[in-house]
Formats: sequence, C-alpha cells, structure tokens
Amino acid sequence: MKGYALLLLLFVSLSGYAQNTINNYKYVLIPEKFSFSKEEDQYGLNSLTKSLLEEKGFTAYFDNSEAPKELAGNKCNALNVEVLQRKSLFVTNLTVLLKDCQGNILFKSKEGKSREKEFMTSYNLALRDAFESLKEVPYAYNGTVHTVPQVVALTPAPTPVPAPAPKVEELKAAAGTLYAQATANGYQLIDTTPKIVLTLLKTSAQDYFIADNGVSHGIVLKRNGEWYFEYYKDNTFFAQKLMIKF
Repeated sequence: MKGYALLLLLFVSLSGYAQNTINNYKYVLIPEKFSFSKEEDQYGLNSLTKSLLEEKGFTAYFDNSEAPKELAGNKCNALNVEVLQRKSLFVTNLTVLLKDCQGNILFKSKEGKSREKEFMTSYNLALRDAFESLKEVPYAYNGTVHTVPQVVALTPAPTPVPAPAPKVEELKAAAGTLYAQATANGYQLIDTTPKIVLTLLKTSAQDYFIADNGVSHGIVLKRNGEWYFEYYKDNTFFAQKLMIKF
C-alpha cells in the first residue's frame, strides 16, 4: 500500500510539473549581459527587457541585485530570461526565452527582426518585435510557490543521521582557477598545467554535478554563489571550495 501511495505522489508531482506555465511565476531574473553582448546592458537591451517584462505584469530583477525573500532562498520561484541572437547579414534577429530553474523553456518568442543600420536602434527594435508575441500570451500570476526539485523515494527512507560538520578546505593557491571544458556528459576541469583536476557529470538538477578527482568521489554544487567539491575521506566529510570558469 505504501508503494502505491508513493507512486501516486510521484505521478501527481510530475503531472503538476508538466502543467508548468508562465502563470505560475511572479518574478523574472534578467542577466546583466546577454550571451552575445560584449558588455553589461549593451545597447540598453537588458534594461529594455526588464521594462517590457514589467509592462507584461512580471516583477523583474537583475540577477545580481538584491532579491526579495521569496527568491533569496529559492531561485526556482523565478523565471530566467534569455535573449538569443541569430547572426544574419544586414538584419538583426533576436529571440526571447523564458525558462524555469531546471532550464525548461516555458515561452519562446517569435524571431524579432530589424534592418536598421544603427546598432542601438536595430537591436532595440528587434527586441521589441520579439516581445510582441509575449503580448499575445495571457498572463496572470496564480499564486504558485515553487519548491526546489526533489527526487521522490519509492522505498521508505532510513532514519536520518545528522551529517558531520564539514571541514572546509580552501583550494590551494597553486591550483588557481579551474577551466571547464565541455565533454559528452558534462565537463572536465583543468588547471593551467594543463592537468585534469576534476571530472563532472551532469545531473537533472541545475548547478549540481557528480564529481571524481581520481581519488575521491563526490559532488560539485553551487552554494551561495560559490562552487564546492563535497566528498568523504576516511569517514570525514570535506567541502573544498573551487574557483571555476565556464
């Protein structure tokens, strides 16, 4: 009977997730710089994006600004906006994406276009053109509060035992910044030698990787804006701070 109840809970959770829409979100986070930009808020695109989202009814914040308490502890309560550029001769082409914290696309705009020769004018017109398709989508925040995605266990969990306090081990200065190189299933982190320091495998959770340094197996995750390699060694829990450049 317990097994059926847990399977029902899993089905309900997945059904709710499948119905995820922009109406489930009050907040949107905007990057200071889009992937195709050379500087922050180039051509005023990031500020314009914030303004157009607020016109739609969202509460928008730049992702490096102070967030309200609903977001400070759980970024899954906000959508993330991306603006993509398709390069084309004499035409500026921009597309707007709204994604949840898992990277799922909940809205994709039409491709906004402009043939203006002056860059600022062309980019602004193309972005406004892309946002026209968002105006056609009904939006009203329905009060949904999101939780960090969890894996639902199908068997009774053992009695939890408090984890030992981590021994924080700062990355040796000699290692310096680690550079992420993409692989088929994740990344490999290399130093300036160059030498592979860590191998990362992707999981279903954002900013959470299965990690292996050749000696210890553990996880690499982002916590409070910083990366850590967490693992056990001789029954002792370690959290090693990393400096990663993707």
